[in-house]
Amino acid sequence: MVNTTQDPKTTRLVPVPAFSDNYIWLIRKGNHAVVVDPGDAAPVLEQLQAHNLVLDAILVTHHHPDHVGGVLALKEKTGATVYGPIGEKLPVCDHGLKETDEVGLDHLGLTLSVLDIPGHTAGHIAYFGYLDDDQPVVFCGDTLFAAGCGRLFEGTPADMVNSLGKLQALPLNTLVCCAHEYTLSNLRWALAVEPANPMLKKRWESAQQARSQGLPTLPSTISLELETNPFMRPLQSAVIEAAQNHAGKPLSSAVAVFACLREWKNNF
Repeated sequence: MVNTTQDPKTTRLVPVPAFSDNYIWLIRKGNHAVVVDPGDAAPVLEQLQAHNLVLDAILVTHHHPDHVGGVLALKEKTGATVYGPIGEKLPVCDHGLKETDEVGLDHLGLTLSVLDIPGHTAGHIAYFGYLDDDQPVVFCGDTLFAAGCGRLFEGTPADMVNSLGKLQALPLNTLVCCAHEYTLSNLRWALAVEPANPMLKKRWESAQQARSQGLPTLPSTISLELETNPFMRPLQSAVIEAAQNHAGKPLSSAVAVFACLREWKNNF
């Protein structure tokens, strides 16, 4: 799903590993590049040098150190313009963003729309746009993961249900570029919630194969998340039943089901 072509006219989407399980997303076209959530400057600088790339912009989804730790060093070394959530304190930010704002990345021929998706943090944002051939993509930080979602450090279950609803409404073929390789651990839990889900079983097998070969399991798609991510399925009967069994009581709303699922996953 990640474009590895060397055609300079084609946009490439590269998950750059950082720390133990982070991905810094690098978008490149020709000799220009943009990065998303650079928690560490070193792997980004290696990519820039190895491929003779000019870093045009740095996009930040939220303030956590593993997403912003490399921003200042990259800004100082490259002069790249930094974009980030207007409601969060960042090491440096040239343009604070909120929902309905847009980021124009001219050298990449890419315009990204901003979504407010609080829950993991209070000011968390996502960037949504279209790559080559009208391929939709979203950079969603730590809000939506493959078969999971972020912990609620600063928001409520209702916040996260609303935020996931915004992502759920994106085109089904949208590439989901989240910031961590949590897929196998998330799928283990998802299978405990929905052991009879055939798509989950298939996804578990393919993810295991990818990781055994040292390959990323990302990007995902909105379609795949709707089929296999319990957090995106709080109104599905099988998920409701599993959550109620776990809670030992009736759950009367999507928010109540989500809250149960989040607590279940926290302690899984």
